[in-house]
Amino acid sequence: MFFIADLHTHSHYAGATSPDLCLETLHQWALIKGIDVVSTGDFTHPSWIKELEQKLQPNGNGFFSLKQSPASTELPGIKTRGRNIYFCLSTEVSCEYVIKEKKYRTHQLIYARDFETAQLINKTLSKYGDLAADGRPSLHLQSHELFKIILDIPGAYFVPAHVWTPWCSSLGAMEGHNSLQDCFKDVTNELFAVETSLSADPLMCRRYAELDGLTLLSNSDAHSARNLGREVNLLDIELSYDAMFNAFKTKQGFLGTYELFPQKGKCYNTGHRNCNVSLNADEINNTICPVCGKPLTIGVSHRVEQLSNRNKLQAQENMQPFKYVLPLPEVFAEILNIKDGTPIKTVSVSKAYIKAISYFGNEFDILHKEPIEDIHRYHPKLSVAIERLRNNQKHFTAGYDGVYGKVHFFKEGELKVKEKQMVLF
Repeated sequence: MFFIADLHTHSHYAGATSPDLCLETLHQWALIKGIDVVSTGDFTHPSWIKELEQKLQPNGNGFFSLKQSPASTELPGIKTRGRNIYFCLSTEVSCEYVIKEKKYRTHQLIYARDFETAQLINKTLSKYGDLAADGRPSLHLQSHELFKIILDIPGAYFVPAHVWTPWCSSLGAMEGHNSLQDCFKDVTNELFAVETSLSADPLMCRRYAELDGLTLLSNSDAHSARNLGREVNLLDIELSYDAMFNAFKTKQGFLGTYELFPQKGKCYNTGHRNCNVSLNADEINNTICPVCGKPLTIGVSHRVEQLSNRNKLQAQENMQPFKYVLPLPEVFAEILNIKDGTPIKTVSVSKAYIKAISYFGNEFDILHKEPIEDIHRYHPKLSVAIERLRNNQKHFTAGYDGVYGKVHFFKEGELKVKEKQMVLF
């Protein structure tokens, strides 16, 4: 069967996350977005795994569901199509270590088939850090040492998280390694997948030959429930934990990903937020801020250039399938000329979003399934934006150094003309 999975999320026990981030809100937003399988995140935290055990029931397929489905409270009045929401036990940990006076910090994703496996992982990892300190605990382990531990636990899987992100990633320019081999050493060949990050897509990854053969997973890394589904994985297999990871290993039944436009990600360009300096890969002469003289944060696009051994044309060969997405509230924010703030919290955007979801059933159907003609009858300007999204016809201001980029589908002044006169650019 076809299903959509977002396999990197968090709970309210992780740092810099929403206090409302819980199983119930993840369930509600999975319905709104059109996601079938959602990771729990943070099962290493003692309080969170206790809550997971209390609220989840096994489905006999390695996934779990809520014992009691919550009433929708996130967006009152919204109507979604009925679907079953399944949870996959997961966590993210931070490996922190020093080699030859250089500090490394890499984030890694771990998955468990059942609570017995999760508890065994927790018991083992508690020797290397305080699991109660954060939903994403810091461990005094090198990346390859952690990987070896997980390889020895049946029913557990390991995936490097947001592998290109400047900070906290295996290949990151600021705290990562210069190759997967350097990071994972003698178990590198055991890797079957990596997570790309919000600021990279499969086309960028394809420029780096060391990633050949690995499945490129994409997930939201949601720190609030409304950010669920910023990126997801598409599968057409038996709905089960083992079948899903077998698909990631073999690519059989793995259909690709929905990818956030990488320029939207907050780590795409190289730059310095405090000085409003943002540089694309072609503009960089050195890694020092031209304003204050401090080091720049090396963006993902620059890091790909540093490590790449293929040009952009060569990268298009044997490309893993993917399609771009942008959160629908941001599309409405452009149409409604909302400049600042969080779009979904804006009254006019929220009303438009609730109405559209209630009409079509979920967000991903609008972004990539519903015929453009049907969307046009519902909302002509929305249909133009969605057609341009599907065709990757956009303008953008790239993100950098923790500042999210902006993606636009309309040229200046275009939204002022009559809808029937609007054409693709």
